[in-house]
Amino acid sequence: MKRLILAGAGHAHAQVLLDWARAPVVGIDLVVVSPHAQAPYSGMVPGWLAGTYHFNEISIDFAALCRAAGARWVPGEITALDPARRNIRLLGDATIDYDLLSLNIGSTLTPPLHGDPAMLSMRPLARLREAYERCLDRWRADCSTAPFTVLAVGGGAAGVESLLAVLRRLRSLRPDRTVQGRLMTRDPVLLPTLAPAARHAAQASLAAAGVTLALSTAWTPAHGLTSDLTLWATGAQAHDWLQAASSRGDLATDERGFVRIDDDLRSLSHPSVFAAGDCARWSAPLPKAGVFAVRMGPVLSHNLRASLMQQALRPYRPQHRHLVLLATADGQAIASRGSFGAQGRWAWRWKDWIDRRFVGRFNAPTLRT
Repeated sequence: MKRLILAGAGHAHAQVLLDWARAPVVGIDLVVVSPHAQAPYSGMVPGWLAGTYHFNEISIDFAALCRAAGARWVPGEITALDPARRNIRLLGDATIDYDLLSLNIGSTLTPPLHGDPAMLSMRPLARLREAYERCLDRWRADCSTAPFTVLAVGGGAAGVESLLAVLRRLRSLRPDRTVQGRLMTRDPVLLPTLAPAARHAAQASLAAAGVTLALSTAWTPAHGLTSDLTLWATGAQAHDWLQAASSRGDLATDERGFVRIDDDLRSLSHPSVFAAGDCARWSAPLPKAGVFAVRMGPVLSHNLRASLMQQALRPYRPQHRHLVLLATADGQAIASRGSFGAQGRWAWRWKDWIDRRFVGRFNAPTLRT
C-alpha cells in the first residue's frame, strides 16, 4: 500500500483532506503529521487577538477532517527529512516512510529574545495561542496602574493588524490603565505593497489608536528595554530543519531554506515531494500570504492524486493581483487590490463573511460544498 504523508496543518492540506473525504483514493495510506490538531486560519488571527473571535471559531479541526477523510493524524513535529530514503524524522527520533510527501508547514519567526515572555512572536501560529494566553493572564493579574507600552516590529500586514488587535484587547480588559502603542519597521514606508489609499487608511487607524510610528528603524535590544511587550512580526523565515543541509538532505531550497517547486508544486529535486504555502518557493517569489496557500489547495489536491495514479499534473497559476483585507480592530477593515484602497465597516463585514465561510467549509466536511 502506498503512503501519502501530508506534513503540516496548512490551508492547502485542509483542501486536500476535504477533497479526500468526498472522494477517497482506494489503497492509499493517508497520514497527516502536525503538532496540533487545531489549526488557526491566518486571516482570522487578528480578530482572535482582539477578542472578536474565540480560538475555536478561527480554527480548522484537522482531527475531524482526518476522520472524515479516513486519514491518520500523527501528532508530531518534523525535525529532518531524508528525501533519498523517503522518510521524515519527528521530534523524539521517530521516523515515518512515505511514497509521496506534501509539505504545507508554513513559516516561522526567530525573535532575538527567544523565550522572553515580554516578546511575542506572530509565527508559528500554533505556538502563538499558548504564548498569548499566558500574556493575557499576566495582564489580568498585574495590579500596576503604570502606563504599559506595546511595540510591534514589522511594517507589513501582520505588524499593523496584530498591534491594533492587541491594543484593543488589553485596553478592553483594563480600561483603567494607559496602554501605549509603537510600531517600527526598517522600510521607509508602511505596508509598501498596498495601494496608496490603503496605506493612508492604515496610518490613520494607527494614529487613532495612539500609535507612534518609527520608519526606517531597525530593532535593537535597547528598544526592548523601553517596551513592556514586543510583538515580533518581521518577514517570514523557513523552519530550522529546512535551513540546514544536514537535516533536509539534498532537497532543493533557495538561499533562505524555502522549498523550491515547479509550476506543478513539485520539488525541483525530488518528484516524490510537493510543497505549498509559505514553506514553498515558487519559480518567481510570491508574497508570504495565506491567499496563495488557499489558491494552491485545489491544484495540490489534484496533483497529489494524479501523481499517485500516474496521471497528468495541473500547473498552478498565481493571480497577478489579490485582495487584501486588513482588520483594524475598531469594527472596520481596509481593502486593497491593485491601485484600489478603501476603508469602512462594509469591508469588515465582507472580511468577516469571507473568513467565516472559509473556515466553515472545513469544519463540517461531509455536509458543506
